[in-house]
Amino acid sequence: MLTVTVIAIAAAGVVAGVIGIIVGAVASRRAARAVRECRDLVQGAVGSRGTVDPKALRDIAIVRYDALHEMSGQLSFSLAFLNAVGDGVVLSSINGRAETRTYAKPVVAGQGTEELSPEEAQAVHSARLGTGLLPSEETTRPARGQRRRSQKPPIASAAQGPR
Repeated sequence: MLTVTVIAIAAAGVVAGVIGIIVGAVASRRAARAVRECRDLVQGAVGSRGTVDPKALRDIAIVRYDALHEMSGQLSFSLAFLNAVGDGVVLSSINGRAETRTYAKPVVAGQGTEELSPEEAQAVHSARLGTGLLPSEETTRPARGQRRRSQKPPIASAAQGPR
C-alpha cells in the first residue's frame, strides 16, 4: 500500500510538472507578443491600425534669425516639419524692409534633397532631436508694453509726419 501511495504522489508530481511547463510556455508566448506589440508601437510600424502613424508629422522646430543686415528683431525664420522617419519639409521666410521671400525644401531621412542653409539645417536637426519648440532667451516674448533690451525704439514713418 505504501508503494501505491508513493506511485500516486509521483504521478501527481509529474502531472503538476507538465501542467506547470504548459502554463509557463503559454505565459512566455503572451509576454513575447506584448513585447512585440510595444516595439511595433514605438517604431511606428502599427500605422493606421494603432495610435502611431509613421507618416504623421511629429517633429517640429523653428529657428529665428536676422537674415539681412537691414532688419533686426529676428523676423526671418526656418521651420521644419518632419515625420517619424525624418521625411518632411523645411520652410524659410527671409524678411526684409521691402519684401519677404519664402522657400520650401523637401527633407528625406533628415537630409535636405537640396542644399540647406545653416539655419534650415539647424531647424531639421532640432526637430529630429525634439528640441525645436522650447522657449529660448531669443524667442520668449516680453510682457505686454515692454521691449526687449536688444530691440530698437520704433521709427516714425514719413507718412506719419513729425510729432
